[in-house]
Amino acid sequence: MINRRLLITLLIAFLSSSLLPVSAAQAPAGIRVEKLNYFEIRVSDLDRSLAFYQQMFGMPVQSRSDDRIVLKIGEQNQYMAIRPLQSGETPAITQLGYSVLNYDLETQLAVLKASGFQEIAPPDITLAGIENTMSTWVKLQGNTPTQYFSDARGLIVRLTDSSWCGGLGPLGSACGRLETVSPGVIQLGEINHFTSFVNDGAGANLFYQDFFDLEIQAYQGPNSPVTGIGDGKQFVMYAGPFPGGENAPANIHHVSFNLDGFNVDDLLGRFESQGITDRGEREVGPMMHYISLRMPERGGVEGGTPEVYFTDPE
Repeated sequence: MINRRLLITLLIAFLSSSLLPVSAAQAPAGIRVEKLNYFEIRVSDLDRSLAFYQQMFGMPVQSRSDDRIVLKIGEQNQYMAIRPLQSGETPAITQLGYSVLNYDLETQLAVLKASGFQEIAPPDITLAGIENTMSTWVKLQGNTPTQYFSDARGLIVRLTDSSWCGGLGPLGSACGRLETVSPGVIQLGEINHFTSFVNDGAGANLFYQDFFDLEIQAYQGPNSPVTGIGDGKQFVMYAGPFPGGENAPANIHHVSFNLDGFNVDDLLGRFESQGITDRGEREVGPMMHYISLRMPERGGVEGGTPEVYFTDPE
């Protein structure tokens, strides 16, 4: 039985919450993301990778520093960074990034801490995110503070303002002119999606939908939701579990771009012109292309929706 004092307290709390404006009562507590805007790869030969991506896609250099080169993707405020391998590392996609509405370091840090993240000093870049799960840190790049977190599954995520361009200033928005580059053989639109292999795909999907106030945009199979971002032309997919259990490090398996005038035969011809050959029945290796047909059971059309993949020099 509820005593009289507790009953009165509960009634007051209920009436107070019911009198709140609808917008306040329904306002999400999480960080509001705008777009997918960034990813980083690490490579053994920086010059070779830079030449490859510029020849393929005409990506101009937006900024250079001692440890990375930032390339612009298409016409949007989206970027790809290339950094050299450190001792003990292998080539990989290391992190993904979101632009954030009303970007504010203190506000975001408070939200992260309230959600169970621990603030730490910036870890060594060679450490996998699985070594610092549920941690957040701010790293200075020049005079620009940049916020990161490693989620419960070891996926490293970077948060920036929508004006970030890899430059200087409090928001990283003070950038010089793009370096001149010849047009690539393929003209990209923007980042379309990331697919990450993690130790708990279902848990990752639920976490990001709740934390960023996002919704399932589609399904690529009955148990394979994709989480929509921003204007609905972008998404993130989390798949798993995979061998290794809870200690399996997160793996950003691939990055996808969209482009106007998508034509499979045309794309394959352009790949071949740059020395990217048909994979055939071989194991996946450098400089290969192949097609995946997404069938109706995975959300594709009858006969399969074609998705064209390629691997770079590394």
